[in-house]
Amino acid sequence: MKSYWPIILLLALGAALTFGIVQLFELRFEVGDVYPEYSSLRSDALGTMACYESLDRLPGLSVRRDFSTSNRLPDGNETAYFQLATSIEAWRRLSEGTGAEIEQFLNGGGRFVITMFPESSNFLPPLDQKKAETGSVDEKVKVTSLGNRWGVDFQIIDLRRGDGAVYAPARVQNESALPLPETLDWHSGIVFANLDHAWKRIYTRGTDAVMIERAFGRGAVVIATDSYFLSNEAMRKDRHADLLAWLFGSSRNVIFDEAHLGVAEAPGVATLIRKYHLQWFIAGLILLAGLFIWKNTVSLVPPHAENNAQDYVAGKDSASGFDNLLRRSIPTRDLLAVCFGEWKKSAAQTGKYSSVRIQQAEAAFHAENRLVEKDRDPVRAYQTISRTVGPTLRKIK
Repeated sequence: MKSYWPIILLLALGAALTFGIVQLFELRFEVGDVYPEYSSLRSDALGTMACYESLDRLPGLSVRRDFSTSNRLPDGNETAYFQLATSIEAWRRLSEGTGAEIEQFLNGGGRFVITMFPESSNFLPPLDQKKAETGSVDEKVKVTSLGNRWGVDFQIIDLRRGDGAVYAPARVQNESALPLPETLDWHSGIVFANLDHAWKRIYTRGTDAVMIERAFGRGAVVIATDSYFLSNEAMRKDRHADLLAWLFGSSRNVIFDEAHLGVAEAPGVATLIRKYHLQWFIAGLILLAGLFIWKNTVSLVPPHAENNAQDYVAGKDSASGFDNLLRRSIPTRDLLAVCFGEWKKSAAQTGKYSSVRIQQAEAAFHAENRLVEKDRDPVRAYQTISRTVGPTLRKIK
């Protein structure tokens, strides 16, 4: 038993190490700081999980995340698509394909909500400089500025710096007739510039709009220059349910885009397993493989002990079998007579022996038979007959 203790100790240490690693990963993912800011998978103050889970609990509302990198939007009918904390650079230049895809979604009745990652101070280069810096982009992809396509551009007005390096939020006003909060604390210095008259101003910072809406066909697009009001911290400290209800509108399907934040699902075998819920099937295959290896490693039938092995009879050759047959079928006293009779028949048929030798053999045979039974010796008589007829007969030792 002592020889098994090192193995048992090693297995116990391995199990403890595995358990500890799993617990660390679970703790880290529960906090959510492994995900980007404003991700619906993040549960700390900088995430939007509270908003996502609150919507998911509402009856009649379907809420899901989009991890696809295909840049394809779903059917727009009764669907709200949220792209949170996106960058200005991602929207200042829009490819023709992406713009057409979004407009098709909007014309189908979809509601497209875009919120910008908060920027406190101005660092954006002019649009012409951005074009020069991105000159390596594939020239085959046709791009257009958001100003030319939708009539909107961005600029940054620095927020007022508070104590230390912290910027104080700006106060924005409700400029629409919608039943929304009159004022909001805005944690971003981004404002809209060069707005087309088709855009409806919802909230403004002074004379500059910070949240706008525009109708496209049966749908509408909403753009906000801040994402803080959707964060977990805002849901706890500065929640505005009426604003959230207006953002989602009458949609029955709500989708949070995670792919643009870098939380994407690469297509592969693992993706298919999760999609079609094959986890238990794979676990069963692993179990069967383990049982197969175990079956071929350890015999299920215990070996027999050597002392319990049954005795066996060794086989014999054909000559031994013939001797046994003769012993069982012919009495000892008749053996010489039977052998001599069989020899005489074969000698007459083959003609190998002269009549003189045959007569001499008969004389030796009859001489043996004339003796009384107790004096007879069949072996001696057989040897005498063998010497008489020559080496043809096999000698009995």
